[in-house]
Order: sequence, then structure tokens, then C-alpha cells
Amino acid sequence: MGADGSVTVAAPAKVNLYLHVTGRRDDGYHLLDTLVVFPGLGDVVTVGPSTEITLTTEGPFADQIPAGPDNLVLKAAYLLANHAGIIEGAKIILDKNLPVASGIGGGSADAAATLSALSKLWGLSLSENDLAKLGLTLGADVPMCVKGRALFVGGIGEDFADAPKMPEAALVLVNPLKPVSTPAVFKERTGAFKSEGRFEGPVRDAAHLAELLSTRTNDLADAARRLEPQVGNVLDEVASLPGVLLTRMSGSGGTCFGLFQGIDSAAQAAKTLGKAQPGWWVKAAPLEFNPGNPFAGT
Repeated sequence: MGADGSVTVAAPAKVNLYLHVTGRRDDGYHLLDTLVVFPGLGDVVTVGPSTEITLTTEGPFADQIPAGPDNLVLKAAYLLANHAGIIEGAKIILDKNLPVASGIGGGSADAAATLSALSKLWGLSLSENDLAKLGLTLGADVPMCVKGRALFVGGIGEDFADAPKMPEAALVLVNPLKPVSTPAVFKERTGAFKSEGRFEGPVRDAAHLAELLSTRTNDLADAARRLEPQVGNVLDEVASLPGVLLTRMSGSGGTCFGLFQGIDSAAQAAKTLGKAQPGWWVKAAPLEFNPGNPFAGT
């Protein structure tokens, strides 16, 4: 906690290393099996004492998120306050570094970080599981973002299992800055449902992880490409980068990623692609978030 009583919590991006659609419930929700990681890149939420709940947004994508009641950060704040019977407020500052509607859980990560930060600010004794259960009412990705570590996730986002320890590796994340609608992608998806793709450890190194992932897919990628052809262009560009071990789309798009042996090779690849495609969002980051050095991405 800061000297002024503020609490700052990182909101790392969520990346689906694979994503299988395993079924569909009677209420229309799709059932998924996915491996998620949280790289060293993301938004930042800071909360401080106040008499009312307020939100200020800053950062490169601040103007692309709703400021009213549809904002997930505000929804999370009011949800927690109502759940815990809190009558005091909070001054919330969101540093928005991740593009919106991009398949890397930016809004969900922000909501999860808000729940965590306000729980500390307000002195609540809620466990990680309590916050995850509460977060599920905000969206399927929020509970996994509350946990913020490598997980196998099933159901509609409520079924968790710790993944094997991830190796030292890095990602290049690329988004053409073309929003992709998650509901539209699921509606567009065709084909049979898949079985689970979970595996047991250990994962020896980045090359071994790429090998394991190569037999798995993102079942939403074809639908996303049909809706936004730039997704296909991004995948082609990332696949051509020197040193890339695996190329895939995350979530429902349009962010795609390349898996690299380490941050040095990823950073060089990101620099090269960023120069070639200056209109795209291109970042390199360690495969997993490190609380001691939250956002070492370049």
C-alpha cells in the first residue's frame, strides 16, 4: 500500500495458448477447454481512498473504453461494494495499455485487478476463490484473470486446474487494431466440437511447449479470419519472423502471438515487425508475468 493509502495491482494480458470449443449449453453458452498464460504486459489499476467511486482512465487506449456504467472496472467496483456492504468509495485510475476487443482479456483483467485492489483497500477478507466466483458474474474470463497464472480452464470459465510449470520463453503479441466481436466470432464458428487438449508436465523448454501446442488449435481462428481478414495477415507476418517457434491467435481475436525461445529474440522480432507494420500494435513480453518486475515487455 502506498504512503497515500493507495493500492496498485497489475492487470496482465490473458493469452490462450490453445482454445478448443468442446460443446454448447442449452442456454447458448459455449463450453471451452483452454490453456491460458499471463505475460509480462498489461494494464495497471490503482485505487485510493475517496468518498465515492470514481474512475479515471489514462494510457494509449484510454479513449476506447466506455466511461459509463458499461465499464467493467466500475461494474467490478460496485459489485464488490454491494457484496461486502461497503459504503465508502474509491478513486480508481486505470492505465489502459492493451487494445480493446482484442482477445487478450483486457477488460476482464482490469475487472479482476479492480476486485483485488479494492479488496485490499477496503480491508476485506476475501480469498482468491471468493473473488473469482464473484468475478464470474462479470464475465467468463474474469475468474481466470483473478488467478493470473498458467491454468487449464474449462466450462464457461469457472473450471480451473493448474497447468504444468511453464518454461522460460517469450511472446510477440500483434494486433492490427481492428476490433473483433467475441459474440460474432462464436456465431460464425462452424465445425465439430473438440475434445480437451490438456497435457501433463513437465514442459522442458520453449521448443517442447511449441511441440505440445502444435497438436492443438484455436477453434475460433477460422471464424475470426472470415470476419476480419487482417487476422490472417497478422498470422502470416508473425509466422515469417526469425526464431518464431509457434504462431497462433489468442481468444476470439484479433491479437495473434508468436512463441519465442527468450525475450531477446522476441524483442528483436517485435522491433522488426513494428517497423514493417507501423499501424499495428506490436509488443514483446516474457511468457509469464513476474510480480517483482511486472511489465518487462517492450
